[in-house]
Amino acid sequence: MTSILDAELTQDAFLGGQVMAWQPRTGYRAGVDAVLLAAACPAQKGEAVLELGCGVGVAALCVAARTGAVVTGVELQARYAALARRNKIDVVEADIASLPTDLRQRQVQHVIFNPPYFEPQRGATAPDAGRAAARAESAPLSLWFDVAEKRLRAKGTVTVINRAERLPDMLRAIGPTLGSIEVLPLQPRSRRDARLVLLRAKKDGRAAFRLHAPVIMHSAAQHTGDHPDYTVQIQGILQDAAPLSFGA
Repeated sequence: MTSILDAELTQDAFLGGQVMAWQPRTGYRAGVDAVLLAAACPAQKGEAVLELGCGVGVAALCVAARTGAVVTGVELQARYAALARRNKIDVVEADIASLPTDLRQRQVQHVIFNPPYFEPQRGATAPDAGRAAARAESAPLSLWFDVAEKRLRAKGTVTVINRAERLPDMLRAIGPTLGSIEVLPLQPRSRRDARLVLLRAKKDGRAAFRLHAPVIMHSAAQHTGDHPDYTVQIQGILQDAAPLSFGA
């Protein structure tokens, strides 16, 4: 018999069915952004990846499926942490501002995160509490980057996806030991402004800042129907677990 809990969930396919994840039927639901974040993480098989604010674990699952990396998630909200465990993610239920001792003693090759997109005064309040917490910033971006910086090994990378309007805030938030900063704009269609950006930085990196040419998400110049019309590149990322490279 289906439980009440299961009736409130959906099990959704990612990477062409390579990843199946339980999510709340209503409220905050992971989607394309999580897959793009995972595709941009340059992890290799067996490397350790830490996802801050992992939600139900979709990005973590996609990183593991695509690369064979060993992924740990951190999630504050108990409901999402429980679903991440159900989705077979190694998850620590904690606030990123007060990680448990064993996690603070651990260092990893890569950190990824998809922080809340909106500052509280700018974002509209969502009716669902979980969705509101996922969308509206409670911890400053500087804290997210500080935690990532401390958990990274030398030459490790942090990869972040956020709204394009938050790029100045992210650049201001990056700590002194994170360098070799690269930004990849994600443009919905040709001749449209980028709505999202991916940012990558390297622990102890010294290379000059790079702003890459944008990645176009959809092939048509404008939305013409219900089908997603993704470009060949994006379709390969979403369906075939292709990586999302920063530049050539």
